Amino acid sequence: MERRGPGPVPVRMTVNGVTYELTVPPRRTLLDALREDLGLTGAKRVCDEGTCGACTVSLDGQAVYSCLVLAVECEGRTVETVEGLIRDGELHPVQEAFIEHDAAQCGFCTPGQIMALKALLDQNPRASLEDIRQTVAGNLCRCGAYPKIIAAGLTAAGVVAARAAAKAPEDGGAGA
Repeated sequence: MERRGPGPVPVRMTVNGVTYELTVPPRRTLLDALREDLGLTGAKRVCDEGTCGACTVSLDGQAVYSCLVLAVECEGRTVETVEGLIRDGELHPVQEAFIEHDAAQCGFCTPGQIMALKALLDQNPRASLEDIRQTVAGNLCRCGAYPKIIAAGLTAAGVVAARAAAKAPEDGGAGA
């Protein structure tokens, strides 16, 4: 088994589709690696103890609080941040819905809310109202914009579900 630490160690991870090899102290969090080493500041440092959700990113498709994940745990893994959601100049449906519903308010919790909802819709394109409520419950919004955030989540779920249905192959009556 390869010995790692106590000094800085190499970590290779893919962030927003780009593979990086960083050299980080073993105690560095994913949040710090994203913000300090890669300059990706969408994930916010607020509580630094996993209670607010402002630092939420996607790790291998799962929403995680990046302040609680060590960068060394991300060896060989895939991270997605709010900065990586734009594809071919198009905003993700969750981002579009946040704009449509004016769900950003002050904007500080917005990246975490968006990433949590995106991870939910990646796993469950037909998320229910209750699924969306449970998902955003892990992200603190000090402005109290939850009704707009939930409305944005429902709108995005409708768009993502419609896109998923459009991509699904037609049965054509074969099979039973």
